[in-house]
Parts: sequence; C-alpha cells; structure tokens
Amino acid sequence: MNILAVANQKGGVGKTTTSVNLAAALTDSGKRVLLIDLDPQGNATSALGAEIENPPTLYGPLTGSASIESCLTPTRMGNLSLIAANLDLAGLEIEVARMEDHLGQIRRALQPLRDSAAFDFAIIDCPPSLGILMTNALVAADQLLVPVQCEYYALEGLGKLMFVMGQIRDSGANPSLSLSGLVMTMFDRRTNLSEAVIKDVRDHFQEVLYDAVIPRSVRLSEAPSFGRTILEHDPGGPGARAYRQLAAEFLKRNEANLSFVNAPAAP
Repeated sequence: MNILAVANQKGGVGKTTTSVNLAAALTDSGKRVLLIDLDPQGNATSALGAEIENPPTLYGPLTGSASIESCLTPTRMGNLSLIAANLDLAGLEIEVARMEDHLGQIRRALQPLRDSAAFDFAIIDCPPSLGILMTNALVAADQLLVPVQCEYYALEGLGKLMFVMGQIRDSGANPSLSLSGLVMTMFDRRTNLSEAVIKDVRDHFQEVLYDAVIPRSVRLSEAPSFGRTILEHDPGGPGARAYRQLAAEFLKRNEANLSFVNAPAAP
C-alpha cells in the first residue's frame, strides 16, 4: 500500500477536493483506494456522503481503543473505502503529543493495512496546519502531494512545508518521504492572473509540477453538497476530466518509480 499525504497548511486551496476526487479517479482506474480523513472538520467524509451515522475515525486506533480494520467504512464505490473524521480529532492532537514516539503514531496505526495489502493506495486528507496530525501524516506517508491555488500568494507557505518535509527525512522519522508533486487548483482561464501564477510556479518547480490543472468550477464546488465526487456529479465536465488526468499522471509517475528525494526549495 502506497500512502499519499495531500497537504498544504494554507487553507482553501482545494486540498479536500483533490483528496476526494483523486481517490475516486484512482478507483475508477481499477485501483483499491483508502481515503483517510484527518481533518476534524470532516469535509472529505461529508463529500463522500458517508451513510453510516457517526462512522469510526482514527481516534480509536491512535488511542488503542479500536483496531484500524474496524474503522474502515465502505462507500458506494466498491473499491473505495473511507476512514472518517469528526470533531473528536481536534482533541487528538493533545493526546498524541503526550505519547511516546508521538510522530509515528499514524504510521504505526496503518501498518496492519500495509501488511495486509488490502489497498493499492491510501490518501490522507491532512488538516490545514503544520500541527501534530499533519506531521504524523507526513511520517506515515510515502509521498506528499501539494495542491496550490492559482492566486497571487500561491507560493506563500510552500517553503515552510518543504522545510518540515526535509526535517522529517533528515531526522530519520521518515527518510524515504518523497515529493509526488504540486498540482495547480482553482484555475480560471478568464484571468491573466491564473496563467501568470502557473508560469511562476513552473519556473520554480518545473520537475514536480503536474501537467493536470484543476479548473475553478461551479460543479466542483457543489458536488460535496450532494455527497458526490465530481466523477459522479458531472462525469463529462472539465473538473472530472482534470482529476482523471491527474490520476493518470500520478499512476504513471508511480509506475516509473519517480522519487523526488530532494524536494526543491521554495523561492
């Protein structure tokens, strides 16, 4: 099982939208995918329209009160499972911080799923902060995917995220963590700004920038309110096409075993 953390400490960049729809697109490609909602707001959980009332979260495995297998919630997409989130995870940061080897708790909790090979990929939708939960996700992950919004301050905060990634590798907590890449989100072809931002990011991160660009789309915005992925809500629309392209690129990079061990520094 390959674990991908989708993270950006900057909120509102399309992180959850990317986590949910990349998971759906990989499932559509025949892969067995686990989506892990690590954000206490639980937006990825509601976006999938989880029908179980109060579905189990990572709280149980991380506190030793439940097994990781008992936290798997099936979805209507047969090859896609969910580990849900709710506000209980907000207090989990404090509890995990008090534990021995506190940075490795999610890695330890997910190990039985790695051993069982029940999934091809696990995608972790991280909270928008550089706290204990996100750091745990990076220690557990094989790769990091960073959604970057097409706006003026697109590169703001990327340097800090890359620094944390480097610290995690160099400390030995997860020396094999690699940068899967950056994906541009909320692209508006009607504005010169979006094109200029993509050019700016490409100038600094040429090797790791995905070609797929996620458009700003009403359909993408409204899909979660129906509890659907964009592949279900508007399967022929630009948002669905973009996430299918992203999934295809992601799989190609993994099949080619591309590993950007030395992530580029932000400008």
